[in-house]
Amino acid sequence: MKFTFTKTELAGLIVVSPQVGSDERGTFSENYKMSEFKKAGIKDIFVQENRSVSRKGVLRGLHYQLAPHAQAKLVRCGRGRIYDMAADLRPRSKTYGKSFGLELSEANGLMLYIPAGFVHGFYALTDKAEVMYKCSKEYAPSHDSGVRWNDPVLNIKWPIVGKPKLSKKDSELPFLED
Repeated sequence: MKFTFTKTELAGLIVVSPQVGSDERGTFSENYKMSEFKKAGIKDIFVQENRSVSRKGVLRGLHYQLAPHAQAKLVRCGRGRIYDMAADLRPRSKTYGKSFGLELSEANGLMLYIPAGFVHGFYALTDKAEVMYKCSKEYAPSHDSGVRWNDPVLNIKWPIVGKPKLSKKDSELPFLED
């Protein structure tokens, strides 16, 4: 099956749309195919896959890992809907400090490829929003880092109603200026 790879305004950040086949039995799609991703310029080899299930109003992030354990990610929403976002923290990048967000859902089937050097987070728009993401490096607690979800430099336009539900860790993450 085929994929459509759409570049965003942030260098290296790509929206991936898999082709979905359907008939009276249901649907089928490939979520990842190394040869197709390589043709699109995505050469990362994914070595770990994570799954997160969140309630409506939960915000997870903004997370990343420091070099040499920086992770590229391929994110998708298998159930429900999320607002997924990434921001470029690569110091020499022309798009440093800029962010990009979109809705990923079970219905639209979109995925977001996030290169290493980006911070990532998402906000659950529905109850039981299931997020799965592949990582190019294994989790390394000693290199775990993050930025506060409401960082004024990143100025992310979250579709939040009220106060988001955050973990203690995420609510205490530093701002970029810190």
